[in-house]
Amino acid sequence: MKKSLKDFIEILKSAKSIAIAGHKNPDGDSLCSVLALARLIRLNFDKNPVCVYDGNIPDCLDTVPDRDKISYFEHVNYSKKFDVAILLDYGTENHIGGFNTFIKNAKSVIEIDHHKNDAPVADICIDDENASSVGEILYKIIHALKWKTDDAVLELLATSIITDTGHFKYVRTGTPLKIMAELVDTGVDIEHISNALSNKPRKTVVTEAGVASRAEFFYHNRLAVAIVGADDYKNLDGRGDTVLNILGQIKGVEYIVLLKRQKENQTGVSIRSKTKPIEHIAVALGGGGHSHAAGAVVQDNIDNVYKKVVELFKGVK
Repeated sequence: MKKSLKDFIEILKSAKSIAIAGHKNPDGDSLCSVLALARLIRLNFDKNPVCVYDGNIPDCLDTVPDRDKISYFEHVNYSKKFDVAILLDYGTENHIGGFNTFIKNAKSVIEIDHHKNDAPVADICIDDENASSVGEILYKIIHALKWKTDDAVLELLATSIITDTGHFKYVRTGTPLKIMAELVDTGVDIEHISNALSNKPRKTVVTEAGVASRAEFFYHNRLAVAIVGADDYKNLDGRGDTVLNILGQIKGVEYIVLLKRQKENQTGVSIRSKTKPIEHIAVALGGGGHSHAAGAVVQDNIDNVYKKVVELFKGVK
């Protein structure tokens, strides 16, 4: 980590152009860590990175600090050769999306991630599989390098940690809780963040409820599988965390799978479990993630992926 941070700093100091992105269809950790890192670079290096995304950003993240400072990748000159491309929270190459062009054209590529990945795409990897989120890693970098921060950075980091831990439901160590306590002591308002994250359009809430109500159950109701069709996918901004949470509240359900029709022959898969490891299921589908929260993007139609997922869970306990 120390050597990686040293190289990271040297590249930032010499870079004249910087592009930053997270995974496609950014969630709270992906979006907020991108915006937080960009703001940190402005504060500490007096440089203005270009922040880009691919896919859809959930409406509930519309009010996070610096939301207006990130652009859809096609609205940026993505043929430009940036000195450095920084990729956050991507997991596997399948989740990068449009930022891949920036990576291929960049002189240097840096990644900061908390997912297990046997095939990193960067020259410099600042990764920590034990971290709850990239927001947690950035918080540690700030303290290691004694970087300047401000209220907006701290709110972004808090939102990053809150969203990726499922409001702390998925924490496996006390570290994110300790970090959040320190953030609260510096003035971060958790109630404000929580209220903002719960503020969704009517169409989104209605769609979430409908998708959850149509879920099917397998293996003595241990597995719940829900499908997001093309129209529903648009209303969910490409995500469906609330559907996963709703189905996870059902007594007896251990595994929850959400299949999203992203394109005619492209299916997004989100997998959650209450107590059992499920990362191997995501890996079998070409993805990855964490022991209790994982996913994949499968180049196949949703019906075929549905059958494969049910088969992969055969024999679960």
